[in-house]
Amino acid sequence: MDLIEITERIFATLFPMLVIVLAGYLYALKKPTSMAVVNHLNIDVFIPALIFSVLASKSFELGALKDLALASAIVILGSGIILLPFCRFLKVEAKTFIPPMMFSNTGNLGLPLLVLAFGEQALNAAVILFIVEMFLHFTLGIYILDRKTNPISVLKLPMIIATVAGLSFSSLSIEIPTVVKIPLDMMGQVCIPLMLFALGVRMIDINFSTWKVGVWGAILAPLSGLLIALPLQNIIQLSQQHFAFLVIFAALPPALLNYMIAEKYQQQPEQVASIVLIGNIGSLVIMPVVLYFVI
Repeated sequence: MDLIEITERIFATLFPMLVIVLAGYLYALKKPTSMAVVNHLNIDVFIPALIFSVLASKSFELGALKDLALASAIVILGSGIILLPFCRFLKVEAKTFIPPMMFSNTGNLGLPLLVLAFGEQALNAAVILFIVEMFLHFTLGIYILDRKTNPISVLKLPMIIATVAGLSFSSLSIEIPTVVKIPLDMMGQVCIPLMLFALGVRMIDINFSTWKVGVWGAILAPLSGLLIALPLQNIIQLSQQHFAFLVIFAALPPALLNYMIAEKYQQQPEQVASIVLIGNIGSLVIMPVVLYFVI
């Protein structure tokens, strides 16, 4: 594959995403929009539908993805550990800075990016990466902010219920009737463009008052992930394609969910918003470079 072909593939991957994000931004710019209800629907209905549909399909093989799941968990945990000393240097609370560095934008950006770059065959791996990230975010991530939180409560989340149900259907070889599978697939297909549109709407709220921490976060989030992921390949030895998925996962910017959770627990939400949104803007420069590397 020559330079022109690689450039065309990167453009074909990122441009559709940018169009949807821009549409959300322009719409919110003209008409102030609250995505609260839509985000709840996405988290409680559309994303669980996608997870169940993918996991319950005959093509899903959990055993083939266990190493990728393990590697992604190590990247998440390792990123938080190696960046702890930077909190004192940046004069920012660890509870404010570390969660956005650990928990990346696997939903809004990672899922569509992997599918657009590698096709529908990447969907299974993308969903596994998303599940690992979300599970750790709703257990360890919330525990970091509130030590009184009961991690068992994560088992009640629709996404976790959909994961358990999907894996059960797959392991027992239970075939979903077509009349049920079609609406499930349709609802699942809603979540990815909706995530991108919501990201564009969120860009309206960016706060540059704490831009220095935001810029540092935009650099350190992908850098810390890659510093863990690249040498990890020598130990786990993923397939070439799965290693490409892991590299993209490691370089993703902070998840928007970090801001929502920080707001809920009143952990300097304005500063977290700056870290998250500047990090996502920075990904417009970083992700084409990462895509060039893996392609």
